[in-house]
Amino acid sequence: MSPADKPVRIGMLGCGVVGSQVARLLLADTEELSTRAGVKIELARIAVRTIKPYEGLNPALFTTDPFSIVNDPEIDLIVEVMGGIEPARELALLAINNRKSIVTANKALLASHGADLFSAAYAKGEDIYYEASVAGAIPIIRPLRDSLAGDHVVRLMGIVNGTTNYILTKMHEDNREFADVLKEAQKLGYAEADPTADIEGYDAAAKAAILSGLAFHTRVTVDDVYREGISKITLEDVAIAKSMDHVIKLLAISELTPADEISVRVHPVMIHKSHPLASVRDAFNAVFVEAESAGPLMFYGRGAGGQPTASAILGDIVAVSRHIALNSIGQRETDYADRDIAPIETTKTKFLIRLEVEELSTLTAELVDLATDQVQSAEQIGTVDLLALTRDVAQRARRRSGRTIDVSDGGGNSIDGFSNQLLRAISNLVDNAIKYSPAGSSIEISVDGGSVRVRDHGPGISDKDLPHIFERFYRSIDARTAPGSGLGLAIVADAVTRHKGTVFAANAPDGGAIVGFDLPEP
Repeated sequence: MSPADKPVRIGMLGCGVVGSQVARLLLADTEELSTRAGVKIELARIAVRTIKPYEGLNPALFTTDPFSIVNDPEIDLIVEVMGGIEPARELALLAINNRKSIVTANKALLASHGADLFSAAYAKGEDIYYEASVAGAIPIIRPLRDSLAGDHVVRLMGIVNGTTNYILTKMHEDNREFADVLKEAQKLGYAEADPTADIEGYDAAAKAAILSGLAFHTRVTVDDVYREGISKITLEDVAIAKSMDHVIKLLAISELTPADEISVRVHPVMIHKSHPLASVRDAFNAVFVEAESAGPLMFYGRGAGGQPTASAILGDIVAVSRHIALNSIGQRETDYADRDIAPIETTKTKFLIRLEVEELSTLTAELVDLATDQVQSAEQIGTVDLLALTRDVAQRARRRSGRTIDVSDGGGNSIDGFSNQLLRAISNLVDNAIKYSPAGSSIEISVDGGSVRVRDHGPGISDKDLPHIFERFYRSIDARTAPGSGLGLAIVADAVTRHKGTVFAANAPDGGAIVGFDLPEP
């Protein structure tokens, strides 16, 4: 079949690792790709932030004005590989309104604003193809949308992040610590300088949202996905898994519950070595699908990188170009089911519970502390220098944790109180800040009169958890993978109440949490 005379002209938004590979392959294989599509394919323009030399690409292709591309009536198809939410969302919607189809690899955009984009595209009769948004070159989007359209998917599980799979593979096979393997992954280019999106599960959560929407015909956003990362996985955890003939993998899991709700989550899972996903090593990805009629299906391959992702994008370009030539559109996503998202608290799953002697000792000590505070202490009330007490706590915490801990003096820091109880309260505040903030981040403590405020640079405290963090044994869902008993801040509250003071917790405007107390001054 010879290509039609009128070409499909392509405008690209972005030319990074993936985009530059797509552009070079488009130019190198124009004739063959055009033959497959049945229409001439032509790369017309590329929008970039800064024009610079790109190997194998004509400088005349480039512009710094992406709006000139999406507003160009001669361009038929937009390939969005710029990443991020904005201005990608704005440009994609404008392109659709200008009657242009979209090919994108932007998982973050689709997981947050997919519903708006799909609705706009369908209203205009345009395509949105996005095979490259999940698992790179692995065909999974089209099988869910097309091949399994006549079946009922009941469950899917996926290793959809190559960085975390590489780290867990090396921990399992080479008996290496998490931090050591992470550094290696960064050197090899598997992990970013800031690996948070990968190791804390944010990347996998976005992909889980996209797959869940397709599998269960319901709009699912990244905010619907329960998420835990792998940063707290230890060699001891790995050793225990080995002893039970299991491996640890970070899985994206989505399944229908008996109540016909969608349970969608990302977290580390112990998988028996006989399961197909257990053999997926290094930076490879795999998605395991269970359907009523088709049974179990496994999709496996390279899930990231310039060439694998470019392969998926080029496949979408050929498919959409064919539709443009025939004045047709591809298979539509459907959201007719409109299923609810099951709260994580209602999800039934298996857990491995490991209690260490140290944790049990800590729990026992904290329970004793609470009991002691409820009876008359033998300690005599006296004048307490809060600043000196805080500096002592900070010095001990620096030696123990290696963190930068700064103490600022607001003046007037002497109060009447029980020194040991206040020492314990301040220590618990600092320990809490260290526990729930990234390694290497600083802690700031301010002492002003009878007030002590401890500021960290962690993820902050959710609005749901804020009213409860001083309650005994309360632990947020996100905190349940970290060591602790849920008594540390309760001890703070009891000590402060004994001094007729008040405790408080809030999120800092620029990120992190501020937790502390106010005591009455003499």
